[in-house]
Formats: sequence, C-alpha cells, structure tokens
Amino acid sequence: MANAYLKIDIETGKEKEVKTALKKINGVKSADFVTGTQDLVALVEGKNYEEIVTKTLGEIRKVKGIKKTGTDFVFEWA
Repeated sequence: MANAYLKIDIETGKEKEVKTALKKINGVKSADFVTGTQDLVALVEGKNYEEIVTKTLGEIRKVKGIKKTGTDFVFEWA
C-alpha cells in the first residue's frame, strides 16, 4: 500500500465544492482544510505509487476550482 499527502490551493469561493468533489474520488481517504500556505490537504491511498500518480492524481486534477497541487509521498523508515 502507498500513501501521499496532496497539498492543494483552491480558487476563492470554491472551497466547499472542491472538498466535496475530492471526497468522492476513489483513493482519497481524507480532505481537510488547513492553515498555512495551502488551503487543503488530502490523504491519498493506492496499491502503489504508480497508481496514485496515474489514476488518483489524474482524477483530482480534473476537479474545477483547484489552482495548484503539490504531492508528498509517504515513506516508512522503520
């Protein structure tokens, strides 16, 4: 199993619509508004990193109202 945190910048006024749309996408486990440089952070899960990149992120980038995304893949060290 592979996980990634997706940091998302959202167009003003589209926050609720984007969060609702994200939660409907297969592989998105959570979507939460945060303080800081991004508007929302989503936890994305897939069977491997390739699935996250090719399927889930492709669907997320189609969501209207998303300005920019950044992806941090989760790695287990212990």
